[in-house]
Amino acid sequence: MLKKITLAAALAATTALFAGPALAQAPKDVCPATLKMADTGIEGMSGLEESFGPFARKFEEIAGVKIALYGLSNRTAAGTALQFGEVDLVFAGPSEFVLFSDMLKEEKPEILFAILRPHYGTSFFVKDESPIQSLADIKGKKVALKDVGSTSGHIFPSQMLVEAGYDMDKDLQIVMAGDVRAAALVNGDVDVLGGGNSDIEDIAELDPNGKYRTIAKSEILPGDPVILRAGLPAECKTALRATLEANKDALWAALIETPENQDKFLDKDASLTFDLTPADYDIVRQAYAAARIPLN
Repeated sequence: MLKKITLAAALAATTALFAGPALAQAPKDVCPATLKMADTGIEGMSGLEESFGPFARKFEEIAGVKIALYGLSNRTAAGTALQFGEVDLVFAGPSEFVLFSDMLKEEKPEILFAILRPHYGTSFFVKDESPIQSLADIKGKKVALKDVGSTSGHIFPSQMLVEAGYDMDKDLQIVMAGDVRAAALVNGDVDVLGGGNSDIEDIAELDPNGKYRTIAKSEILPGDPVILRAGLPAECKTALRATLEANKDALWAALIETPENQDKFLDKDASLTFDLTPADYDIVRQAYAAARIPLN
């Protein structure tokens, strides 16, 4: 009798074992053989290869699928490419993720992973000798911002100005200064610069002997997401997340191998995370609404 019970128990345990959760699938078994990858901030193939060549090759090694770099002209083109399946992965900013989620209501994009930047936020800078002490003092002043749609250089500065009580069309002289925003403040062409926290480094490089002050600062913003096309098979997305997260140190090392990404990420204490969700980007949507900037 004892032998019969023992045998029955062993058989039951074996059955339960094989009826349990299946082993995680490998991306190469459940994903397309080639995944197309783009970046909303880089135009043309040469720039993509310079910035993401090592990352793409490490991705291929880890996941077992080929990465084809895909050149885009702007973020609107990226949204359209996601919508029509022309691209599968997009390195984007927080604003782009919110924009794409709004564009693609039927098939909202998902987050593969994100790059956390602990110093990523908005600051307003003035020269040290300026009489301006806070945002309350800038009515009628010239204010340099970055580019239209920039998360830290346009959306959040605009939110902060509106919440400070300003009508941006009537109360301020806004200058969208793009890449010359730091020079505009250093040269005295504007009274205030509203941009990323790291813009102070550009100011210091242009004017190493000058003194500048921060008069307002935002909270830290959510990281830059790598967006997954919603239409990819669910098992592919699950397999990619599991496999890449298990190898995230190697993936991160490959990403920051290039000088462009070293400067943008490594020198800014950034890190790779698989923990962010779409809800973490609600703060960006709220900033658009507060600044009265349409999502388009």
